[in-house]
Amino acid sequence: MDKYDVLKLDNQLCFPLYAASREVVKKYHPLLSRLDLTYTQYITMMVMWERREISAKEIGERLLLDSGTLTPVLRSLEKKGLITRKRADSDERVLLCTVTPAGMELREQAVGIPTELAGCVALSPEEARSLYHLLYKLLGRE
Repeated sequence: MDKYDVLKLDNQLCFPLYAASREVVKKYHPLLSRLDLTYTQYITMMVMWERREISAKEIGERLLLDSGTLTPVLRSLEKKGLITRKRADSDERVLLCTVTPAGMELREQAVGIPTELAGCVALSPEEARSLYHLLYKLLGRE
């Protein structure tokens, strides 16, 4: 084995993860364009639909996004009327995000997206579950 084999693209775990992530996000694009959402806006709305009201910091922690990435997403969602942002009365440092009625209506339009996407991915349900668990293990969240 050549000492430079470790530098071959085919020997890198990071490359198929990166490429697969890009491909999956690309498959979301036509589905999310119907909702006028980017992928990052979509996953943010998923958190909002679950929690209804949550701090921006908690959203960032849940989505593994820094404030520099998350702030423009939240601003855009607010401009679209899907969420509101306000400072917490108890602590001015805390920015609370609340889903609006329009944001909740969007959930109805989005409910079929996971099933539609599953039909675009060449994995069996068992393979998808296994991959899901392995990826969360890699992220240190399992």
